Amino acid sequence: MALTFTFDPAVTPDLRDGILDLWADVSNAGGAVGFVPPVTPEAIRPELVKHFAAMTEGRTRLLVGHDEAGKVAATAFLTLNTHRLMTHWLWLYTVMVHPRHQGKGYGRDLLAAAEDAARGLDGIEAIRLTCRGGLGLERFYGSCGYKEVGRIPGAIRVAPGDDRDDVIMLLPLG
Repeated sequence: MALTFTFDPAVTPDLRDGILDLWADVSNAGGAVGFVPPVTPEAIRPELVKHFAAMTEGRTRLLVGHDEAGKVAATAFLTLNTHRLMTHWLWLYTVMVHPRHQGKGYGRDLLAAAEDAARGLDGIEAIRLTCRGGLGLERFYGSCGYKEVGRIPGAIRVAPGDDRDDVIMLLPLG
């Protein structure tokens, strides 16, 4: 069964807790979403609060996917540029699909829903994201139409002696 996506959902305690649990589960399964295992929802909470603050300010929009049981199963944050020369593209952050749903095509569905959401925003011509090298993520994003447009070697330090490339990807919407 497919996920049900909602763009700009109301932020309720259930949604907040669902995103925290998703983020912790993805991180603890080795997902490259800003943390390394082990991590708890409480350790992630300050980062989620930053996303919510940006949403309140109108700079960030939330896309959430719920599974057939109504649980938060996927998220992506679409962040608008505030620089006047870069308002024609946006950032895609914290792209996550719950580990229990891996391999079902939901990652592709999430990216397609994010693309649809971005196309619905006035003046947006491209989506930009970064991903951690060494995990095959750039191949996945490439298979979804994103192009690698830059790479910063060793920019992400996962652990001492474990530096990864920061890979910059772009999806033109034109």
